[in-house]
Amino acid sequence: MKEQITYDNFDIVDIRIGTVISVKKNEKARKPSLVIEVDFGEEIGIKQSSAQITHYYDEEKLKGKQVIGVCNFPEKNIAGIKSQFLVLGAIEEDGKVVLLHPSQPAKNGLRIA
Repeated sequence: MKEQITYDNFDIVDIRIGTVISVKKNEKARKPSLVIEVDFGEEIGIKQSSAQITHYYDEEKLKGKQVIGVCNFPEKNIAGIKSQFLVLGAIEEDGKVVLLHPSQPAKNGLRIA
């Protein structure tokens, strides 16, 4: 387990629900990755990210799916892609990622608390 944090530490992280609107391969990435665009609602808008999630996911499985992401990281260049948020997932022992998502449809932009 990692070091304990306070609620104030957690409250700084802006975690939201969004819907995947487009998916493509990140051809320049060293490890297989997908570039996903996610609609996080009116307040946040559409953001993109490059994510190493190709073991279980492709365009067909992701487009239209709701995901959970950290929206207040600074932009980072990942293999030529402007990565604007971090999509959240559980990492299995072999490194495969299982994405987190709401158990029922939810409004884009809802905060995770």
